[in-house]
Amino acid sequence: MSASKYGSETTAAEIVADVDLHGRRAVVTGASSGIGAETARALASAGADVTLAVRNVEAGKKVADRIAESLPDGMGAISVAPLDLADPASVASFVHAWTGPLHILVNNAGVMALPQLTRTTSGYEMQFATNHLGHFVLATGLHKSLAAAGKARVVCVASIGHLFSPVVFDDLHYRFRPYDQWTAYGQSKSANVLFAVGAAQRWEDDGIAVNALMPGNVASTALARHMGPDDLATFGETTTLALPPEKTIE
Repeated sequence: MSASKYGSETTAAEIVADVDLHGRRAVVTGASSGIGAETARALASAGADVTLAVRNVEAGKKVADRIAESLPDGMGAISVAPLDLADPASVASFVHAWTGPLHILVNNAGVMALPQLTRTTSGYEMQFATNHLGHFVLATGLHKSLAAAGKARVVCVASIGHLFSPVVFDDLHYRFRPYDQWTAYGQSKSANVLFAVGAAQRWEDDGIAVNALMPGNVASTALARHMGPDDLATFGETTTLALPPEKTIE
């Protein structure tokens, strides 16, 4: 097997340099900042029509305008649609409003390390509800549109943080165990990976490929907004990812 030409410093622009996505339609959740915004930019620069599915529509429009201004003529169209993954009604509304095929779905939006136990109006733990449940309902709701596209792709943005915790089915929402911000995040990321594995198997005959990915540690994104400098400096030390002082990762 030959070595990949891509590495840790490869940019999104380099990845799509030889890719033609004209005629393709894409949805990127959480595209008003960070990795989501750059993903949307890269897809549009390759010719795809991209919908930024965002909770903050005003912020999403600003990003959409910046992307549109940076694109040469003939590249993909950019649009913005409201989507609050923690609100089942919002997810249902987005799914209902979508018409036609969908070629690419990037489940990117997420929250991480909420310092206090926070529940949705439905009573679900916020990280699990946003990172997994909302995306699960979104992807399954858009299944017909993905199948109609032919060779559609679903990407679940997961994390090495899935090693912090399995999915604790007996207490998903911390009703019986003490809340911990990292195990809560970890089980939501484990759920992302498990969804990708399950959907890939079930949707293969529909021509839908589903993958989970670890995007790398990008501390400057809004995902880390609940983390202070001390949290970033000691990231992982209180979890099962921590290594003894004499050990290093090579």
